Amino acid sequence: MSEIQLNDSWKKRLRSTFESDTMAALKDFLRSEKKQGKVILPHSSLWFNALNSTPPDQVKVVILGQDPYPTPGHAHGLCFSVLPDVTPLPKSLINIYKELQDDLGISNHSGHLQPWAEQGVLLLNSVLTVASGQANSHQGKGWELFTDAIIEDLNNQTQPLVFVLWGAYAQKKGAIIDSERHVVIRSPHPSPLSAYRGFFGSKPFSKINQFLKQQGQTEIKWQI
Repeated sequence: MSEIQLNDSWKKRLRSTFESDTMAALKDFLRSEKKQGKVILPHSSLWFNALNSTPPDQVKVVILGQDPYPTPGHAHGLCFSVLPDVTPLPKSLINIYKELQDDLGISNHSGHLQPWAEQGVLLLNSVLTVASGQANSHQGKGWELFTDAIIEDLNNQTQPLVFVLWGAYAQKKGAIIDSERHVVIRSPHPSPLSAYRGFFGSKPFSKINQFLKQQGQTEIKWQI
């Protein structure tokens, strides 16, 4: 795990969380998983890809996810995103793209969302690792405290941000967000189980850009 690196700005903001007993226990858990021969996804160099791709002073939008994809070759540290050339795309991402097409007339085929992250969209999973082939296997091990600290830090910023909370899990995770200071977009999750309950037709992408334009900020180029 020597490849693990974190942007200095984030590291400074999250220092007290890193020094907590919960994070020490998380480190011990991950070392134990490695010693048992388990493959941890994504690669350790990508655990903090979301934070490294979107430093705190560049964050405009936060999209909250849950866990990395447990399929080898898919996850790379950004929620909902997959590595280039992955086909077929995950079903939730397919539905996100359907809504993007309906909302802004944009058709994307690659599921690699790195260009979004580099424009200020923090694509943050609640849990940053998973055991290969075992969905949700690293929940409750400490990552949630770490990502709660990120959300709290961003919530305390004076610059208004857009928080996108798709589904009950993200909405519970984002309960601390001050909706008077920030824009909070809530809808059902884009998964096939819930997308037809209100995710489709929610037009989150145009809402985000409309707000950024009102704030005098550069709009997100959603085309990939």
